[in-house]
Amino acid sequence: MKYIIVAVIALMLIGGGFYYYSAKNLSVENPNDTTQPVPDIATTTTELGTTTEPTVTERGDQTVIGSSVDGNAITAYHYGEGDDELLFIGGIHGGYSWNTALVAYELMDYLDANPDAIPDNITVTVIPVMNPDGLDSVVGSTGRFEAADVSRNEAQRIAGRFNANEVDLNRNFDCKWQPESTWQTRTVSGGASAFSEPESKAIETYVTNNTPTAVVTWYSAAGGVYSSNCEKGVLAETRTITDLYAKASGYSAHAEFDYYEITGDMVNWFAKENIPAISVLLTNHTDTEWNKNKAGIDAILEHYAE
Repeated sequence: MKYIIVAVIALMLIGGGFYYYSAKNLSVENPNDTTQPVPDIATTTTELGTTTEPTVTERGDQTVIGSSVDGNAITAYHYGEGDDELLFIGGIHGGYSWNTALVAYELMDYLDANPDAIPDNITVTVIPVMNPDGLDSVVGSTGRFEAADVSRNEAQRIAGRFNANEVDLNRNFDCKWQPESTWQTRTVSGGASAFSEPESKAIETYVTNNTPTAVVTWYSAAGGVYSSNCEKGVLAETRTITDLYAKASGYSAHAEFDYYEITGDMVNWFAKENIPAISVLLTNHTDTEWNKNKAGIDAILEHYAE
């Protein structure tokens, strides 16, 4: 009997030790143990040139579509899950037209707060900053910023229109491209060739691979909506969305941008690719005119809803 009692006690001690060891290590193997550090998926990086799943952030799925001359990421943010993609682009002229980046960020805020505004058949893609180097030179950031961050130095702001190669990206697309082009009364560089710049090449690659249903691009400043055209005449659908956005927003509608001749224009290149596209020129270089643009955006979303 003495030996049986000793054996029972020994088994109890062994079992208790095993239980203590298991309990001590349970949190490592138990996925429901919230005391363990959780990987932050928002810090996941995407290697350029590879195909990966979009990175998840608080703003929705995002894709790094390319990088700038200085190596800064050009990021597209996606909202909705429909087959028809509507593409919105801001910040092509970096720090010179910094308000075009802010209106794109306001669109992202709107879609975050109102996901039901996106029809089931639509995916909205927003590229808020196409020229991150030019933006950084004026606001000190390649991403979200505040109006108070903007430099008051006029020469610096004008220089921020161009990328780090001093090329006007809106003169670097394959629509009547020339190595030298015009901006107001100035001669500006269109680059060594169409799509010579990594920023414009990123847009070309993304559009070629995804073929958006329609494109809206923000510029400043003139206060109007302008149809795209690349020597083929204005597409019928482009006329339709020009009038829709203008009527809803209160901006004036224009068949073309004809204040002076430009070459290598991005929105006109969309027309060459038979993609309906419009330029929305904000009234000045400081305001986003969000209420006007929200009305125009809602009109476009409603137009393409099935």
